Amino acid sequence: MLNILLDFFKTSGFSVATIQQIGMIFVSFVLFYLAIKKKYEPLLLLPIAFGMFLVNLPGAGLMDPPVDGQPGGLLYYFSMGIDLGIYPPLIFLGVGAMTDFGPLIANPKSLLLGAAAQFGIFVTFFGAILLGFTAQEAGSIGIIGGADGPTAIFTTSKLAPHLLGPIAVAAYSYMALVPIIQPPIMKLLTTKEERAIKMVQLREVSRTERIVFPIFVTVLVSLVVPPAAPLVGMLMLGNLFREALVVDKLREMASNALMYSVTIFLGLSVGAKATAEAFFSPIFLGILLLGVTAFAFGTTAGVILGKIMNKLSKTPINPLIGSAGVSAVPMAARVSQVVGQEANPSNFLLMHAMGPNVAGVIGSAIAAGVLLTLFG
Repeated sequence: MLNILLDFFKTSGFSVATIQQIGMIFVSFVLFYLAIKKKYEPLLLLPIAFGMFLVNLPGAGLMDPPVDGQPGGLLYYFSMGIDLGIYPPLIFLGVGAMTDFGPLIANPKSLLLGAAAQFGIFVTFFGAILLGFTAQEAGSIGIIGGADGPTAIFTTSKLAPHLLGPIAVAAYSYMALVPIIQPPIMKLLTTKEERAIKMVQLREVSRTERIVFPIFVTVLVSLVVPPAAPLVGMLMLGNLFREALVVDKLREMASNALMYSVTIFLGLSVGAKATAEAFFSPIFLGILLLGVTAFAFGTTAGVILGKIMNKLSKTPINPLIGSAGVSAVPMAARVSQVVGQEANPSNFLLMHAMGPNVAGVIGSAIAAGVLLTLFG
């Protein structure tokens, strides 16, 4: 009887558990708390936390590859969607179907603010190089500054797949912390008078413009930066579903059922990459520090360009909308609205901020394409 019990114990997870695995399980509990209690990006943070929890369960083997004809673990097959670059473009398809590009079309100058907010990506890239990271690793870390989780995953899976877990968790953590990180920077760089600026109402955008825009952007970006085509192409296809007004069922499917299904698989797969070996190292701390640096520089560049444009423009431009140039849609635009209303309760910046916000999504995809072209 004792031998039977000993044999059973040897087959259980208790016999192979390590301190590192237990530590990662506690990290997953922290993410559970942030997702459920604090509601920080719960739609993705919760499945990421559970994927991290599952992959670190001793003996479960959920990420084991197939051996000698035996099938691999469940999460091993789920993670193929990341390794093959499938999930991020599908997320972009859903984002495009949900997002109104009208504010960007009505105010093309928003493109400049979206581009400025990508400044943090390249500042952090050179900072990571100076710290000893390879060009591929530095590009993957820098892309965190775009505050676009799918783009960070897409880029890292191709440039530095061994850093995918830490970078994905860092990227989505900072996306979730947008309402905490951005306002102090925005207030530091602007006066109350600037934050109170009311902008003129945007013009009405025609249906023809709405249909031509996604097609034109897809052609232009794909010709200039071909590696960005999967992300931008799917983003624009989703938006074309929205604006064509003849495929409502496809638009609804892309923006709801498909979007949420892919989010589950993406989150679980990202969490499954978060092994103890990847996290318990000085490299992860460096990624966290560089990631927040990238995010801060991107926000700063957007606000500063907004201030400059306000000085040069015939119509008033509230510099706060420059902070929405990071790609966290629509969270960054909402932050611009909230900070603007603190200075002027009658201020409504949300639609104006959506222009740079959408431009930031396109800009981060282009930045990823540049990095993939140079170092992929």
